[in-house]
Amino acid sequence: QVQLVESGGGLVQAGGSLRLSCAVSGRAFSAYTMAWFRQAPGKEREFVAAICRSWGRAYYTGSVKGRFTISRDNAKKSVYLQMNTLKPEDTAVYYCAARESDYSGSISRYEYDYWGQGAQVTVST
Repeated sequence: QVQLVESGGGLVQAGGSLRLSCAVSGRAFSAYTMAWFRQAPGKEREFVAAICRSWGRAYYTGSVKGRFTISRDNAKKSVYLQMNTLKPEDTAVYYCAARESDYSGSISRYEYDYWGQGAQVTVST
């Protein structure tokens, strides 16, 4: 059974930084495309970033490009999301997700196979 556990959420002022971590147990971590999604109150869960399983190439949604960085450490079976210059509109529950195939432009939540429980990120003005 694959389990994903997020950590690192919290409250930060606008302009600040946070780093989310996601530890994965179960099958070979290196076989998964890993991604971060977020869901604000009353909104749909949306794609934030993904990192390929093979070459580690990263993809981002437009609103976080240049501010967020996704990375992975296959030895530690972990994926990270470094969030800088945070804005109030970044406030959401952030979810780690794993996909058992290549990225292939997969930004829909329905294209990911495993999910973490979520980590709250709150950015105050």
